Amino acid sequence: MKIALACDHRGFNLRTPLQHHIQGLGHELLDFGVHDARPCDYPDYAVPAAIAVVKGEAQRAILIDGSGIGMAIVANKVPGIRAATCHDELTAEISRRYNDANVLCLAADLLGEELVRRIVRSWLGSDFEQGRHTRRLEKIAELEGVIFPDCAGTIEMLASRPKPA
Repeated sequence: MKIALACDHRGFNLRTPLQHHIQGLGHELLDFGVHDARPCDYPDYAVPAAIAVVKGEAQRAILIDGSGIGMAIVANKVPGIRAATCHDELTAEISRRYNDANVLCLAADLLGEELVRRIVRSWLGSDFEQGRHTRRLEKIAELEGVIFPDCAGTIEMLASRPKPA
């Protein structure tokens, strides 16, 4: 599976160990930065990674910031994204099984490296159950269609934004 990976400066210390872990699980990475620990703005990194998922360039994305919350808020603004902030293996599994989360958001300031590995392993290894959950996701997609009637245009507009320096 192809995974988009992005973090801000707070998630930078987890980035390299997480890259090795994901690749060790047999997945391919699309790297959206950051590449150093200088302060930056998480929307600049979350949006391109989320767009890669919506466009099918990656099947899922993992985003890391201090709390996991900012990245989730931003990613969920992109039509077609279902981002979940997870703090343990169970929330990671449930986010996939019940919500078909396509973006995992992690809190670098709250989670240790070993727990992050277990969360990622659980999230990548869990499948969507479908059934009654499909009906709920269809309602979310319908809502997105009403709010963003031209999703393709919205995605292209977001994708054309200048990249951070």
